Formats: sequence, C-alpha cells, structure tokens
Amino acid sequence: MTGEFERIRRIVEVLGAQAYGIGDDCAVLAPGPGQLVASTDASVGGIHFRLDWIGHREAGWRAAAAALSDLAAEGAAPAALLAAVGVPASASDAELVAVMQGVGDAASSAGAVVAGGDLTGGPTWSVTITVLGWAERPVTRAGARPGDGLWVTGRLGAARAALAAWRHGDQPAAEAREAFAHPVPRIEAGQWLAAHAAGAMIDLSDGLGGDARHLAESSGVAIDIELGRVPRSPACDEEARRLGVPPEQFAAEGGEDYELLATLPPEFGADDAASFARECRLALTRVGTVRYGQGVRASLAGRPLSLAGYEHFR
Repeated sequence: MTGEFERIRRIVEVLGAQAYGIGDDCAVLAPGPGQLVASTDASVGGIHFRLDWIGHREAGWRAAAAALSDLAAEGAAPAALLAAVGVPASASDAELVAVMQGVGDAASSAGAVVAGGDLTGGPTWSVTITVLGWAERPVTRAGARPGDGLWVTGRLGAARAALAAWRHGDQPAAEAREAFAHPVPRIEAGQWLAAHAAGAMIDLSDGLGGDARHLAESSGVAIDIELGRVPRSPACDEEARRLGVPPEQFAAEGGEDYELLATLPPEFGADDAASFARECRLALTRVGTVRYGQGVRASLAGRPLSLAGYEHFR
C-alpha cells in the first residue's frame, strides 16, 4: 500500500486527458452558457453496491453515472465532477485505481472532466461524486401543470431485476446486470426535453412510484399513472413472478433505472415522441397525466394499485 500522494499520482496517470486541475487546492473552470447547476450523490459499499456482485471499475462508473443523471434531469450539459473516495484499509492501490477508472469512464461518456476530489480512509468503500454543469433553461421538479402528460424515457425495472436475482443467489440476466452495473445518464435526452418545453423533470433513482411522488409534491399537483403503459425490461417478468407481483408493478417500483420522468405540454404527442426517438436513439413513452389535486394514483387494467418507492432511511 502506498501513501496518499502516490495514489493521487497513479489516479492522474490512469485518468489521462480526463484529469483536469487535480493536485491543486481548487480546479478552475471556464464559465459556460446559462446557469451553473450542481449536485452531490453518495454511493456506499454494502448499501448502493456490493463488490461481490460488480467490480471496482463498475462501482466507480455507477457512482459517477448516478450523479451525472441529476444533471440530465435538469437539462444540463456536464462540465466537471469531483470524487471523494473513502478507502478501506484492506484495499489495494489497483482497486482504488480501478474505481477511479470507472469514474473517469463515466465522466468521459458525458463530456466532462474529473477536476479533483478527496481520498480518505474509512470502514468501507464509499464514492461521493459532486457534479457541475451548465443549463440554459434548468428544469426543476416544480413545473408540472394540470393537463400535462407524464412521459418516461427508456425501459424500467432491469436494475431491480438484477438486484432481486442476486438476493436469491442467482446470476442476473445480462441486460439486467448491465443496467445495474453500467447505468447510462440520459444527458442528451434531458437537454432535448428541456428544449422542447418540459415543465418538470426528475431522474428515476427511487422508482417511478417514489419519484412521481417527489415531482407531484414539488409542483403541488396530482399525478395519474397507467401502469399498463409503463415500458419495462423483459428481465422484469421472471423476477416479478418469483415475488408474486404484476411485472408492471415490479418495473414501476424498481429504483436506480436512471431514466428520466418528465411532464410535457398537452399538445406534445406521438409525432414529437418519434422525433425524440430519432434524435436521442431512445424511446419516450407517455405513462400518465398531471391533474389538479395532490398525490400519485396508479392503476392497472382499470384497478387502483398502490406504488411503493425507495426511502433511504426506512
């Protein structure tokens, strides 16, 4: 095991062009267009990831992608990230370098640089990522209006399917494992939606049920969700059967999909969704409607169904 500064030197070497200003007290970034947006996301070993399920490099990617997804939900272009890594005493230099390789990979995929951070000892692995970006029109959670449609990108439930398989002692399907270990922050999709009048937006980290509730509360509205419309990964079906729940519910309650949930004006329709799909190479599906009132109401085949969401301290 080497000292802190030798470890930093190795991290800078492996990051290459993705390292920006590391080694100084602060990174200095050039101003960008619009407003500065920032977010911090913590990923803790044993809670957010397990290294007997995924590798160190995947853990680094996953932590950075989760934070970058917050920028996507604001309609922002990423500029830089900072990584504060807690390293257990048993960890090797190679494992730390692999974690930071994953962080650098995710930054590169989003057009950002790694501008610094911190190393500290700790009882377990932790990777806390702060992201900085620029948004010409930041989209918050508070802009949903009655009559808006509720739309979601991609497909839901694969990450939950991987987690369920591991918890049963099985290996997840390839698509499910990839979704859990290598989530893709929807940067381009977020910018497209912001430019096409998205009123409110949130990334799906706590599940459709939980995050729709966050959006409804912030906007002071009610949201109706039609679960039969929810696009889901095929990996959901087997795990849903094992748990004895409808696959639509399984997908809607799964966390850490990191897809985007957005409200769009009533006139936004199928032709607009098709344009989104062509330009962003990603599906966009209407799953509900914003109403007057409060709370989230979900239905499946015409029957009401209560949706749970992830709660961090429950």
